[in-house]
This record gives sequence, structure tokens and C-alpha cells, in this order.
Amino acid sequence: MREPWDDKPHEECGVFGIYAPEQEVARLTYFGLYALQHRGQESAGIAVSNGRDIQVHKGMGLVAEVFSERILKELEQDGKMAIGHVRYSTTGSSLLTNAQPLVVHYQKGMMALAHNGNLTNAGELREELAKEGAVFQTTVDSEVIVQLIARYGRGSLEDALVKTMLDLQGAYALVVAAEDKILGMRDPHGVRPLCIGQLEGRYVLASESCGLDTIGAEFVRDVQPGEIVTIDEEGLHSRQGFPAQKTAVCAFEYIYFARPDSTMDQLNVTESRRRMGVELAREYPVDADIVIPVPDSGMTAALGYAEESGIPFAQGLLKNRYVGRTFIQPTQEMREVAVRLKLNANAQVIKGKRVIMIDDSIVRGTTSSRIVELLRKVGAKEVHLLICSPPVLYPCYYGIDTAEREKLIATQLDREGIRDYVGADSLHYLSEEGVQRALGELSVCLACFNGDYPAGIPAGTREKWAEFKSKC
Repeated sequence: MREPWDDKPHEECGVFGIYAPEQEVARLTYFGLYALQHRGQESAGIAVSNGRDIQVHKGMGLVAEVFSERILKELEQDGKMAIGHVRYSTTGSSLLTNAQPLVVHYQKGMMALAHNGNLTNAGELREELAKEGAVFQTTVDSEVIVQLIARYGRGSLEDALVKTMLDLQGAYALVVAAEDKILGMRDPHGVRPLCIGQLEGRYVLASESCGLDTIGAEFVRDVQPGEIVTIDEEGLHSRQGFPAQKTAVCAFEYIYFARPDSTMDQLNVTESRRRMGVELAREYPVDADIVIPVPDSGMTAALGYAEESGIPFAQGLLKNRYVGRTFIQPTQEMREVAVRLKLNANAQVIKGKRVIMIDDSIVRGTTSSRIVELLRKVGAKEVHLLICSPPVLYPCYYGIDTAEREKLIATQLDREGIRDYVGADSLHYLSEEGVQRALGELSVCLACFNGDYPAGIPAGTREKWAEFKSKC
């Protein structure tokens, strides 16, 4: 459920895995998931293997709400390895049955799987598997992956993953636990992130490097596109499951999703956002008194803009970090109260000033319009809204919950219309070229901006997508 102030896109989930018989693997996974909480807040789960059996606990809510000290101790026992998952639903409803990791019995024993991303051919695969007699317990595309692994499970688990990879289309970063090893797998385009760390001679997998930092693990490297890694008693092993395709890392990881202290595919998120602010200043110099960020994702870009432009940086908007998740209020008046509980404008900083406000994106426009209104109410003389990404024109099929295309404000209004809707004196978006300059030589997916989908789109949307593309 979205907050009344929240029209941002949401990432689907974060994954974590550790093989460390000498460590408290359930507790370390808990801390790793805590660091990845920004990637999903609807459900959390941990599966632990002792080398024979796999235990799992999962529930709806935040990591700290799902796991108590008692539950962690029960999971721990003589655990040798664990995988974990935090989820925001994009495929499948937000229900406990869809929470991960998924744990199943198959012909080689027990298996647990945690998945980040979306498959674009999940519907066709589900139909094919159902015709072969497969029974599905959830509505998530992750269960399709489990069924495929089981289908190919006569040989080694690594062989099963190679064959499964040949069937999958779309974006995925997987962590899989068998009874005696953990495996990680990343799609051939590398759309979704996955990295490897080392802790006292043992190995860890995480969606972002911040998950490694939290438990004291040392970053080793990223899992490469199309690569399958195995972690067992002998250490780390690698196998190229599918030839790497043209790399297409999700640009929104750097624009908004990832934690600022993470480094993914050799690019630090804080540095990339600072560069976006610098590029904004070069593309759109504005005569103003102060530069302020929309907290928190606009913070580093605003610093970059201030650095490049010479205009002073100020914290004109303050975020209340103690406001938890709330239900959507039934009246407009109560919705406005909810917005003020989450964000407040600092009148001493804003009053009488020409303000440049930096944000990461505009999806529906509701958040931006309410923030501009807050600034006006405390006396902002001018409000210039600068966005660290191009207009969002297309839905994401790779694991981001963007709106249906008809609800994306950039498909309904031109830039002047959006500026008028949000109430700003001017509105500027960073160009695709500016995003790419900020990200250096990293090849990224910009499909939500330009409609060029590197890993395909679902069959049922192709005709509609072609119609959308022709209108742009």
C-alpha cells in the first residue's frame, strides 16, 4: 500500500545469502536484510540449512517486525548457511503465501530460492509447466523458476540452473540454497544487481554492497551477467551459465533505489548521484538563492548541483524519520496532515528565497505538487524543480513497480503542463545523455525513459507497447 505522499516507483526486493558454518548465519542474514530494507518493506523471510534440512520463517512487514530473538534462535540451531529476502510486490499480490524465500522438496532434497526482478515470459512458462502437471502454490513468477529447476533436477543443481537460465527471459538475480551449498545467478544482461563478499574466509551474496558492510564482510566482486556462482565447503566456484549479453544495468538503481553507500558494478551510488547533480547544473543553470534536496534521494545530487553552480546548498526540507507506515487517510485534509507528518519545510531557510529543488524523478506528480505547495506556504519566492532523470514514459517489466502507462504524468502532459500541475516556476529534467555521462562507461537500461527494453517484454503487452511507442 502506498503512502499518501508517495508516488515514487518501488523496487521489488532484496536478496542475501551466506555460507558460514562457524557463524550465526540466521542472525547475520537478519542484519543483511536490515541493510537491504529499502528494497522492500512488505514482507521478509529467512531460510536456514543445517546441511540436511531447511527451516524457513517469513512474515508480512519489516524485518524487525517479522523476526524476534526467539525466532532467530530457533532458526539458528546448527545452521551452516542461510538465505534471506525482503519484498515489495510487483508480480503477485502482497500476501504471506507470496513471501520469500520459497522452500520446496524436489528429487534431490530440499531447496530454497529468493528472487529479485521480474520475468517477461513467466505467463508462458507457467502455462507450459501447468500442462506438464506442475501445481503452483503462489502467484509470483519466482515459483516458475523453482519449478524449472525441479524439472531439470536430475543432474547437479548447477546444471539445472544452466538449463533454467536458457528458458528465462527478463531480469533476475537469484540466491538458491540447497542442503549443502548456496548458489547465486544473475540474468545475462545484469539488469538486477548481485555481489559477492567474504567474511572470515567464507562467502556472502547480497543485492547491494551495503548488505556486506553491515555484517563486516569484505566486498569481493559483482556476480557477472549470465554467471552462476556456487558457495560450499570448498569455497567459491564460478560457471558461465549463458553468454553475457549487452550489459543493461537498471539506471534507476543509481538514480533512486540503491542505498547511497552501495557500490554496484564498480560504480559508487553516491558518486553517481553527485555527478547527476553536476550534469543538471551544466544543462540547466538557474538564477536562484539556494539549492535544496527532496530527502533523501535528492541529497547528493543537490550537493553536486550546488558545487557546480556555486549556489549555496541548504536543507530546506526535513524528513521525519520516526513516521512509520500508515494507512491512506480517507479525506483530503487528513492526507495533507499525513504529508506534513512525513516532510516539513524549514521556513527560516526558505522564506523570501528563490529555491532550486532537486528530486530524483516524477512519476505521477502528486508528491512534487504537495512539496512545492509546502514551500510556497512558508514563503518561497520562486520554486524551480530539477529532476535527476528524464521523464518516465514507459512501465518497467524488470522488477520495478511503476504505474500503468496511463497514470504516468509524462504521458499525459508535456513539460509545461507538468510544471503547471506541480506549481513550479520552472521544471527541468536531466537528459538521457546527462544520465549516461554521470554513469560513465557503465551500460544501463533506460527503458522506462525511452521504451528500449533490452531483455524483452511480456507477450501480452507487445501490441499495446508498439502503439505507445508510435505515439512518442
